[in-house]
Amino acid sequence: MRRATEADRPTLIRLLEDAFEADPVTRWVFPEEDSRRKLSGLFFGVFADVALAEGWVDLLEDGTAMALWLHVEAGLPEEEDRTPALMREVSDPDNERTELVGRLTGAVHPHDRAHAYLLMIAVSPERQGRGVGRALIESVLERCDRDGVPAYLEASSARSRRLYERLGFDFTGTTVDLPDGPHMWPMWREPRDR
Repeated sequence: MRRATEADRPTLIRLLEDAFEADPVTRWVFPEEDSRRKLSGLFFGVFADVALAEGWVDLLEDGTAMALWLHVEAGLPEEEDRTPALMREVSDPDNERTELVGRLTGAVHPHDRAHAYLLMIAVSPERQGRGVGRALIESVLERCDRDGVPAYLEASSARSRRLYERLGFDFTGTTVDLPDGPHMWPMWREPRDR
């Protein structure tokens, strides 16, 4: 595993496209298969850019898995987060869902304590279910435990929710309900005593 750089951006986007092709939220954002294939890379590129600029991306050397992380400070942001609007502008200006998913998750994001935010994790389909994603996450959670920092994420499927629960994340109690679409589960993890 290594820290990704801007030079890895094409690999990150390809991996996000492949890993999230069957994801319920991606299918809700882009319900038409043709537009999903054509536009999801632009959409996911915004996430990659945010993590590369403001956080970090852990990438397996062979390019088959990655985790996008941000460090979120305590307190409400001084400025409105432009990311949801950018997701729409960059990928599909006529598709309000590209922005709405970011607005709805942003509305429930906790701001009372500083935390590590797992923005996204992507594992290529042929490597899914083999513990690769877990290993990527555990390396950061170990650091969180050592430093006394909580972690946060939104699970986009029941399957990923179960993985995160095994890693010590707890559902916050309120789902993000996408209109006529799937649920997302905001999840919080307190640091563990070492």
